Amino acid sequence: MTDIDTKNTIDSMLQEDRCFAPPSEFVEHATINKADDLNKLYQLANDDYETFWATLAHDEIDWHTRFSKVLDSTNAPHYRWFDDGTLNISYNCIDRHLIERADKTAIIFEGERGDIQRLSYRELHSAVCRFANALRLHGVEHGDRVVLYMPMVPEAVIAMQACARIGAIHSVVFGGFSAEALKNRIEDAGAKVVVTADGGYRGNKIIPLKAACDEALSHGCESVNAVFVLKRTGEDIAMTTGRDIYWHDATKLVADDCPPEWVNSEHPLFLLYTSGSTGKPKGIQHSSAGYLLGTIMTMKWVFDAQDDDIYWCTADVGWITGHSYVAYGPLALGMTIFMYEGAPTVPDAGRFWKLCQYHKVTVFYTAPTAIRALMKAGDAYPGSHDLSSLRLLGTVGEPINPEAWMWYHRVIGKERCPIVDTWWQTETGANIIAPVPGVVVTKPGSCTRPLPGIDVAVVDESGNVIKEPNKGGYLVIRKPWPFMLRAVWGDEERYRKTYWALFNNKYYVAGDSARCDEDGYYWIMGRTDDVLNVSGHRLGTMEIESALVAHEKVAEAAIVGVPDDLTGESIFAYVVLKGDRPIDGIDENLTAELRQWVGKQIGSIAKPKEIRYADNLPKTRSGKIMRRLLRTIASGEAITQDTSTLENEAILEQLQGKQ
Repeated sequence: MTDIDTKNTIDSMLQEDRCFAPPSEFVEHATINKADDLNKLYQLANDDYETFWATLAHDEIDWHTRFSKVLDSTNAPHYRWFDDGTLNISYNCIDRHLIERADKTAIIFEGERGDIQRLSYRELHSAVCRFANALRLHGVEHGDRVVLYMPMVPEAVIAMQACARIGAIHSVVFGGFSAEALKNRIEDAGAKVVVTADGGYRGNKIIPLKAACDEALSHGCESVNAVFVLKRTGEDIAMTTGRDIYWHDATKLVADDCPPEWVNSEHPLFLLYTSGSTGKPKGIQHSSAGYLLGTIMTMKWVFDAQDDDIYWCTADVGWITGHSYVAYGPLALGMTIFMYEGAPTVPDAGRFWKLCQYHKVTVFYTAPTAIRALMKAGDAYPGSHDLSSLRLLGTVGEPINPEAWMWYHRVIGKERCPIVDTWWQTETGANIIAPVPGVVVTKPGSCTRPLPGIDVAVVDESGNVIKEPNKGGYLVIRKPWPFMLRAVWGDEERYRKTYWALFNNKYYVAGDSARCDEDGYYWIMGRTDDVLNVSGHRLGTMEIESALVAHEKVAEAAIVGVPDDLTGESIFAYVVLKGDRPIDGIDENLTAELRQWVGKQIGSIAKPKEIRYADNLPKTRSGKIMRRLLRTIASGEAITQDTSTLENEAILEQLQGKQ
C-alpha cells in the first residue's frame, strides 16, 4: 500500500483526550488482565492466521465430526470455514452443559407487567426439544425456513434453538415490523412455518402480532403451511383451522427429548434481513460453526464472561445483537441471561435500573440511543437504585458520543465499570472492534482496537491504506473471518456488489467511515453516505453530533447535509434538548449559542446552518435514527419512504415544522 493524497480522506476535527485505564478491581478478576496475554493472541493471529482460528474452533466447539479443512478461498468472496466438520448449535448451547450445569439458571425473564420466569438448563433443554419435535411433526425438515415474529420472551429463544436443533433455518422478524415488512421477509425466505404470539407488551400497550401475521399471510406467502401461536396476552384472536395451532397444544403431546441434527459447518443457521438504501431488504445468511465461534470468543474477550454473571443484553432477538448476545453466545458458555420484554421507560425511566438492582445484573449491554434517552431523564432515576452488582457496561448499535459515554461511566458505572464500546454489524456476526476490558485503556467515543484475528484498515477512495493519523476514510476488513456473512439469500450479485465490489473483491467494505488515531484506536465517523462535503471539506456527521451533545442543554442530536448553492452542502441539525422544546420550535439565542459552541469544539466550518428542535428523533423500534428520512425533511421534499417501522410516526409533523 502507498501513502495517499489527503484530498480523498474525511476531515476529523473533534479532539478527545480523556483516557480511562481498566479499574484495578476489575483487572484483578478479569480472564485476560495482562497486556502480554492479549499481545500473544495478536501475535498468534499475525504469525499463522488460519491456525489461530482453527485452534480456537477445536478448543471452544463440541464437534460431532472434527474438521480437517480450515479456510477455503477458492470461490472468494464466498469464503468457507471448517468446511468438512459437523456439529449442532443447540447441542453446543444446551446439551453440553447438562452434566455440570443442568440446574443452573439459563434464562431469567421479566415482562413489562412484572411477571417473572426462570428456566434452568434442564428446563430449557426440555422446552427446546418439545418445540423441535412439534416443528418436525408439522413437516419442518433440514434446510426448511421458519420465520419467527415474536415478543421478547423466552419462547423466542426456545424457538430459535429448536430450529437449530433440527437443522431448520430461522429468520427472526422484529415484532415491531409491519405486516407488509413481515410478508416481504416470509416470501423472500420461502418460509414453510411462521411462529408468532397473540401479542406482546411494550410501552403499556399490547402489540397485536397475530393480527399483523394474519394480514401478512392474507396476500401471498403461499409457502406457509403452519402457524404456531404462543398465548402471551390472552387476547381474543382469529385462528385459521388447519393452519394455526397454539404453542401449548403443539408441545404437550410430544417427547421432551429430540436428538440433535448434525449439520455441516457451513450449514446456514439463520437469515436476518436488513434494510438497504434501495430495493427489498437483504437476507443476510450466517453459517453455523464460524458464527458460533465468533459469539463464543467475543463473549470471552469483550464481555469477560464469568460463570456467575447475570448477563443482560437489552437487544430484541429480532436484531443481530439479540442473536449473538442473547440467544447464542452467552448460552454457548453456560451463562445466565436476563431478558426483559417491555420498554425502558415503563412505568418510568428507572425501569432498567430497577431491573439491574432486583436481578443483580453484572454485565449490561445496551444502545447509545437508550443511554441518551435515560440520560435526558436525569440522574435521579439511577441514583435511587443500587447498581453495585454491575461490573461491566457495553454499548452497541451506533457510535456513542463522548458525553453520553461519560454519563454512562460516571452515573451508571460509578467510575468502576469498564465500558466496552463495540463496533460490528449484522454482516460481521459478532464484535469486530472493541476493547478487551481487563487490559485496554478506553477513550470516550472510540471502539478502540480490532480484536485478535481481525484485519481492519481505513482506506481512501482508491483502496490505499491511510497512514496519517486521524484522517478518515472507508472502514474495510482485509481478511476473511469465521463469523462473517456468507451470502445475501438468493442474490449472489447483490452480495458481491454491496460488500465487495468497491475495491474489486479485495476488501469487505463496511459502509462506515472511520479514522485511526496515533494510538491505533478506531473512531467511527458515520455511514459513508452520511459524509458531508462543505466548502471542499469532507466531514463525518458523528463528530458534529458529539460536539452538540457535549453542550449542557442538549440530550441528542442528528446531523444531515442539504444541498447548498454556495458551499455544496450545508449542515442541518436536529436537536433534542434536556429540557422542554422551545415554543414553536424557535429559540434564536440558543441556536446562536449552539452554533458558537460547535465552532469552538470543532471549527467554524462545522457550524450548523440551521438547527431544528424536536421532542424526539425518528427512530426505528430498535433505536436506529432514520437519517434518510431526516435528509428528506431537511430538503423540504415529500416523504416517500416506508415509515411503518418508526417507534413514533407522529414526530414527523413536528420535524417538518407543522407543530
